[in-house]
Amino acid sequence: MLAAAIAVPAGVCARPRPRFEPTDLEWEETGVFEADVEFGAVRSPGPWRAVIADFELDFGVLPNVEVGVDGAYAIEGPTLGGFSLDHGVVYPLWLSAKIGLYDDHDDLTGRARAVGIQIGPKLPIAAGSRGLGGEALLIFGGSRRGLTVAVNLGAFIEPAPDVVTPRQTGAEGGIDLELQLDSRDRFQLTGELAGATFISNDPTQLHATAGLTWSATQTLDVSVVGIVGFLPGDDHYGILFGVEPKLRVFEASPRDKQGP
Repeated sequence: MLAAAIAVPAGVCARPRPRFEPTDLEWEETGVFEADVEFGAVRSPGPWRAVIADFELDFGVLPNVEVGVDGAYAIEGPTLGGFSLDHGVVYPLWLSAKIGLYDDHDDLTGRARAVGIQIGPKLPIAAGSRGLGGEALLIFGGSRRGLTVAVNLGAFIEPAPDVVTPRQTGAEGGIDLELQLDSRDRFQLTGELAGATFISNDPTQLHATAGLTWSATQTLDVSVVGIVGFLPGDDHYGILFGVEPKLRVFEASPRDKQGP
């Protein structure tokens, strides 16, 4: 019922699964809302794709729990001719909970280790798509001397794009890197190496990203990211620009601030 209520117009359709983006080991503070929105241009195995919004919306509900919504919308050029607003590309919405299971950190040395999971259903919001999907990730890693590493391992089943096409199912994995460049942590180098293999009849994906993030203020990050794909079925290359504002919705109680 919820998927039907928020379904997009009939001229917008589903497309092959987008590249897997590994997540980090950061949990939002209790009462803080964060929006991570990227836009840019990507060359797919076929035509160019103008990414209007690739978004992650996260909200901290407990010191080790955040809830989120992930999705994307783009306009894709046809094989011949220019872009048109009736070539919209929409991907399923992933409603997830990100839960920290283990956290060990030393404020004096800056060393930290953590383990968590992210899990939830995927809603079929494109016209013609049907059936709930789902995705689950195990996340583990740590940080030392300004370098933070997060390893992701997971599995997924996508909503069916129509009544005849089989669902995309498979496993995914990747590594997310962030390197602090200055003592005030205003600039960070970021990178990802990730891929997916399918049980369904879909091409394997393998791609990498590299970028730079500027923490303009304590509540706003700005970034630029380059993308390169290594396999024929993946996005070939692209560039994305991002903004990541944060907003405190309410103050956490002293007990919540202390953590578990």
